[in-house]
Amino acid sequence: MLLPQSSEFTVSTLGPCRVPSPLRERGQQFVDETSRVLVSPDARDLQSFLQTGQMPPTFEPAGPRPSLFFDPATLTCGIVTCGGICPGLNDVIRSVVMTLTYSYGVRRVLGFRYGYAGLAERSGYEPMLLTPDVVNTIHEQGGTLLGSSRGPQELGEMIATLRRHDVGILFTIGGDGALRGASALSQELKRQDLPISVIGIPKTIDNDLAWVQRSFGFSTAVEEAAKSIVAAHTEARGAWNGMGLVKLMGRHSGFIAAHATLANSDVNFCLVPEVPLTLEGEGGFLQALERRLATRHHAVIVVAEGVGQEILQDPANQERDASGNLRLQDVGVFLRDRITRHFAARRIESTIKYIDPSYLIRSLPATALDSEFCLGLGQQAVHAGIAGRTDMLVGFWNQRFTHLPIALAVGQRQQLDPQGAEWQSVLQTTGQPAVMVGK
Repeated sequence: MLLPQSSEFTVSTLGPCRVPSPLRERGQQFVDETSRVLVSPDARDLQSFLQTGQMPPTFEPAGPRPSLFFDPATLTCGIVTCGGICPGLNDVIRSVVMTLTYSYGVRRVLGFRYGYAGLAERSGYEPMLLTPDVVNTIHEQGGTLLGSSRGPQELGEMIATLRRHDVGILFTIGGDGALRGASALSQELKRQDLPISVIGIPKTIDNDLAWVQRSFGFSTAVEEAAKSIVAAHTEARGAWNGMGLVKLMGRHSGFIAAHATLANSDVNFCLVPEVPLTLEGEGGFLQALERRLATRHHAVIVVAEGVGQEILQDPANQERDASGNLRLQDVGVFLRDRITRHFAARRIESTIKYIDPSYLIRSLPATALDSEFCLGLGQQAVHAGIAGRTDMLVGFWNQRFTHLPIALAVGQRQQLDPQGAEWQSVLQTTGQPAVMVGK
């Protein structure tokens, strides 16, 4: 990704911080406001800035500040979870509540039910009062205590709800769409000159948010996906020309498929959206798979859900329902059926077992590594919001928690680089051809 201009990394604030932080009494080490986190660790990217005496692009570091914008003693905060469920949602909720209560002494934290719908009065969903007792063990469960939903709500209605409950900070836990909604809400609050902070905590199990190296749920997804790959390998080895096909999450980016492959050296083909693919013809995937079976008599295939959109959109491959409407096809099922037909037509004995663990993975509690990461995200989100930051999310870059304007995070999508070290490592692990495009 091209480096943005330095100005694009500027984080919005509600105003000057004049309230002494209660953390001062505990000997807390505060963030040095002159400290910055470099966007690029490559010296070549920094040369032009050094030669002109300019500051290279940097992130504002996350962490507690010595002075606050909000007075914790009178502050009410809100939390909302949006989009699909993901391991770690409850961990983040718990971390935010615990940090607000025990670190800052905030007495009132509200959980708005079922996503942004809970901020619409007409929905009839009353907010839940969140206390340490309420959230004490929720990290042991999958899903979200608050419920979730998709879809926008009317900004004026959401603002009216926030004002009615006297909310000073709204913590929005969600993916690309939820973050766009959070930014739109923040912009409208600014237009109305209302001192309400909106802090995003990015939830994307696919790990595909720009300028965020790691998002919660990703580590859990990779670990659990690896178990499905083990099962697929066992099935494949148990039959002559046996094949195990595992479909994993990754609508636009293949990070889960790639890292699950790296975690399990039994994968022979890893198919991701970033790398072109065709099925037929010399050099295509089916020919490569046929060669694999001819030599080893079993194969394990991992495919990200966003693979092969061009193939699926080909009129020859489209299906219609009883009413004549185009049916949205699942690439895993499509690939399973196409592989089956290919070997049957060539009279090659084979079997294929298809595994789709997607919803099982999404509903799991977070693993220890993810749970620790969620704790940090929640803590840093609280530090940012109470210090008056707004229209931003807590990111993670170069092993540091960072503050990142939402607009920058949703401006483009993070994807695997087919020439990068991650993908080259996948190719070395699987032994698959670098290009599988038939002629």
